[in-house]
Amino acid sequence: MKIAVAAEATKLDRRTPLLPGGAKKLVDMGAQVAVQTGLGASVGIADGEYESAGVEVAGSTKDLLSSADMVLRLKRPAEEDVEKLKAGAILVSFLEPFDHPEIVQSMASRKVSGICMEMIPRTTLAQKMDALSSQANLAGYVAVILAADSIDKIFPMMTTPAGTISPVRVFVIGAGVAGLQAIATAKRLGAIVEAYDTRPVVEEQVRSVGGRFVKFDLGETGETEQGYARQLTAEQLARQQEAMAKHCEKSDVVITTAQVFGKKAPRIITAETVSRMRPGSVLVDLAVETGGNIEGSRLGETVDVNGVKIIGQAPLPALVPLDASQMYSSNLVNLIGHFWNKEEKRFVLKLDDEIIDGCLLTHEGQIRNEQFK
Repeated sequence: MKIAVAAEATKLDRRTPLLPGGAKKLVDMGAQVAVQTGLGASVGIADGEYESAGVEVAGSTKDLLSSADMVLRLKRPAEEDVEKLKAGAILVSFLEPFDHPEIVQSMASRKVSGICMEMIPRTTLAQKMDALSSQANLAGYVAVILAADSIDKIFPMMTTPAGTISPVRVFVIGAGVAGLQAIATAKRLGAIVEAYDTRPVVEEQVRSVGGRFVKFDLGETGETEQGYARQLTAEQLARQQEAMAKHCEKSDVVITTAQVFGKKAPRIITAETVSRMRPGSVLVDLAVETGGNIEGSRLGETVDVNGVKIIGQAPLPALVPLDASQMYSSNLVNLIGHFWNKEEKRFVLKLDDEIIDGCLLTHEGQIRNEQFK
């Protein structure tokens, strides 16, 4: 089975889908792996390292994609890239299907089997393949580092002959994978950390990484089967915003991570809340790519509102591209290895398997996922 990876790194996102270590594991399983010239150059990896791993290095994107049985990507492909694939090929990538349904239709039209990495089930068995979580983990870390670099204070308490410096107060909204890593990172830097989530079940997790869980009375909330927060009603959002505004007002750093899978991010920090924060404070909006949690945040920019900075940098994992690439590469290799037939030396799409059933959007010319039919 031929597995191909084309170069797709840009100046704004230097991550690459497959590193030499991961490629070697695929070769050792019996796969024929081909990558495009310069695949790892964005993270300082030369073509020779891939060749040493037993990988073919090719120059033509069209030839690479058209001859592959499986194509590995990181970013959503353009429609013209999908059209280069042969019928029956398997495409594995982040696909952003809710925002770009035309890609789903294009894959079906080309009879491409599209595996959506965002939709890997959040189960114990699939944990090692869960690229959404692995990248979110890094995003939570980077969010705190950006805030620390932007604020006009130091994070830890410091007692000196000149006096005592109070620690920074950090408020993290959303205690999923990114939020928990943000809490842990801020705590390691010496901050006082509070966190809020609509799911009371995560209180113990917040405490385990050093944060204090804040409780608001919003009525019945909870989480979906996939582990995401359920969308709040308009009344619940209003109550939530007012309660959070009071915590934001006394915080030096606010990090928002609230997202509802497949839908626009909820607006939970209003312009009025931002106006109540101390000049010099920093907000980081991890949901800026899906509409933003913070009113006034702008994708790829840092906005100054009367001395309060709103950071909308995205994607945050791209700021640590080598580690992000390593984690994503491992996720892909684990996915392939789980469904690899050793005798036939190929990846087997087991349609009745819960992992494949959850993430396979298109197959044999059909859109098979119920959410997109």
